[in-house]
Amino acid sequence: MKRNIYQKLHDACLTAGSVKKGAKANGMHFNPLLHDKVQEVATQALLDNGLYATCNYLTEIVPNIKQVMVVCTMRVYDVDDPTQYILVDGCSAFGNLDKFGTGNAMSYSRKYAFLNLLNLKTGIKDEDGYEPKPFEDSTEQSVEEPTYLDDTIDVEDIKNEIKSAKNIKEFNILAEKYSNHIQYLIKNNTKVYQQIKDVADTRELQLTNKGQ
Repeated sequence: MKRNIYQKLHDACLTAGSVKKGAKANGMHFNPLLHDKVQEVATQALLDNGLYATCNYLTEIVPNIKQVMVVCTMRVYDVDDPTQYILVDGCSAFGNLDKFGTGNAMSYSRKYAFLNLLNLKTGIKDEDGYEPKPFEDSTEQSVEEPTYLDDTIDVEDIKNEIKSAKNIKEFNILAEKYSNHIQYLIKNNTKVYQQIKDVADTRELQLTNKGQ
């Protein structure tokens, strides 16, 4: 029986493997979600189901925060009928204004396009990665509001850094580090801003009460 493009994408989503996060680098308080690992898992799932993804990028310099914004538009084609495709639009990321910034933002936005397309499962259960359970049988649950993965700022990374602040001095350093991002969110995405603010307010109160 011939499958249409949506049936193929559905099967790719069900059969896609889990993405194991990378090891913590010096100074990092969280395990990074690497672009190459996401692309490897996603591309294999798509190819196994007769699908192929391409990306186009739009770039824009954002003067007030002195960064470049890259917007990724991903098209997923049906190999058996190339006239059929699914569009994943609006995944974006910021990069520094240097020779690496645009490339980094392109990789970052492409990573989250793949994550959104296949709803890939990410995280670490233990030192060896995931427990060998099927996706639909996972017992992992989250009590937090979901992170908006298609936004221009990595909310998950910022929240993790804030939660890991050991004292008020470190907390204030993080506040300064992300001040431009916060100002951008206040103007462009108040829901995501509030998500970060709630975490920051909670952590600041905890550190203040401990006198750290």
